[in-house]
Amino acid sequence: MSLKKKAVTIKDIAERTGFSANTVSRALRNKEDISIETREKIHEIAKQMGYVNNTLAASLRLGYTNTIAVILGDVSNPHFAIMMKEIEIHARGHGYASFLLNTNEDEELEFAAIKAALEKNVDGIIICPTQKSEKNLEFLRKSGVPFVLIGRRHPDYNNVVCNDEQGGYLATKALLEAGHERILLLLGPTYISSARERLEGYRRAYREAGIPVFEQLIREVEVTSQNVQDVLTQLEKEGETYTAIFAFSDMLAWSAWNCLSRQGKSVPKDCSLVGFDNIQSRMSLPFALTSIKSYKGRMSTETVELLVRQIRGNEETEQMVIDTALAEGETITAPRTQDA
Repeated sequence: MSLKKKAVTIKDIAERTGFSANTVSRALRNKEDISIETREKIHEIAKQMGYVNNTLAASLRLGYTNTIAVILGDVSNPHFAIMMKEIEIHARGHGYASFLLNTNEDEELEFAAIKAALEKNVDGIIICPTQKSEKNLEFLRKSGVPFVLIGRRHPDYNNVVCNDEQGGYLATKALLEAGHERILLLLGPTYISSARERLEGYRRAYREAGIPVFEQLIREVEVTSQNVQDVLTQLEKEGETYTAIFAFSDMLAWSAWNCLSRQGKSVPKDCSLVGFDNIQSRMSLPFALTSIKSYKGRMSTETVELLVRQIRGNEETEQMVIDTALAEGETITAPRTQDA
């Protein structure tokens, strides 16, 4: 049975180099009272020996770890994966390492993720909250650790969001202008701030067009896209017709597209389709989904900047809204006439 290899210590490096443990420690921390030549020699020997600095003791002494936790809802969604990459790059530029925790949009998993982050003594947290209740964010507030919400809004906490109401309006307006009146809205649960605001934009577009909203065509779905098929099947059973779909996310739009194909329908010939997030801006795909640009990169970098300000002592609550825009693809066309 193999034994676990003992970690290389500063004492081990001192014995190998002939320097004192204090000199080795200061050299590894790049203290200027140690000559450059000595520092380089000690760093090289430490690297050869496989030395890894254990920051735990230093973090306990200094009170910070130079780490941030990022808690997101569904990392299988490319939207979140893109955001995480941008957050990691920008945080690293400020000297912070970041690590990811996934909640799968589950409140209990979110609480466990928050506790895990706090137990690691992180300097700050970026979180896209489930928003099913207030208790997790209240727990986080009481911890005293700086945190910023990304993608979802709360009036009492720091957050960076896209203009969801504007996005809902632009998507619906584009479909109405193409001649669609019966637009199915596949909406995320309305306890989520972005879902409520996109619904407001949907309604505003109808009001401006002077067309009544078909309330029966507003359907809530799980944001993890697991029940889109059930919703479309139920609409078919109810005899409800629609000529276009506006989906809460690109992932939901793709899921709807797949379900329509199974029903023998073609996009956009039989049903126009608009998503939200414009994931294809970072991916090469064989189709061009019309979507709403949420500017994921800017949202991510602005969130890191806000969090860094909070970590450094800014106690003012900051809330930023980034405008959205329509990314024109190839999934909107005029509705087919009855005899087509």
